[in-house]
Amino acid sequence: MAAMKPRMGDGPLEAVKEGRGIVVRIPIDGGGRLVVELNDEEASALGEALREVVA
Repeated sequence: MAAMKPRMGDGPLEAVKEGRGIVVRIPIDGGGRLVVELNDEEASALGEALREVVA
């Protein structure tokens, strides 16, 4: 059984390529992080949607 370690903060927003997918870790209010795994097509669609919101 793995040792449980306390988290020190939520950490930064990060996106890393892991295997065939892209794993995105997003800090959320109240502590913790939302972790989402996307394929290349989904990541592109998310990028386009975010650009529309920011522009």
